[in-house]
Amino acid sequence: MVRHYETVFILTPVLSEIQVKEAVKKFKDILTNEGAKIENEENWGLKKLAYPIQKKSTGFYTLFQFEAEGSVIEKLETEFRRDERIIRFLSFRLDKYAVEYSVKRINRLTETKKEA
Repeated sequence: MVRHYETVFILTPVLSEIQVKEAVKKFKDILTNEGAKIENEENWGLKKLAYPIQKKSTGFYTLFQFEAEGSVIEKLETEFRRDERIIRFLSFRLDKYAVEYSVKRINRLTETKKEA
């Protein structure tokens, strides 16, 4: 059954911008190869962490919102665990209210980009 999911992951801050883009592309390719439909991708950039993780106080945040089968999440999270560049990740299934909010939020973001 296809459901809506959201995944946020944090990459280590010692990476260059090119390395960050390569890592994001790797995980995006994993999703698309497994048949997921990516609805939204956001790069939040370098942010301060709430608490140190692996002696690091900052990290590159990225968000994916997508539709996929549940088995895709297992494969994606396995790849997150294998990749040394990932500090933390969180994946969760969106309920119908979260999906509605997400659609409204994406529409607002695209409208503000068009105006700018």
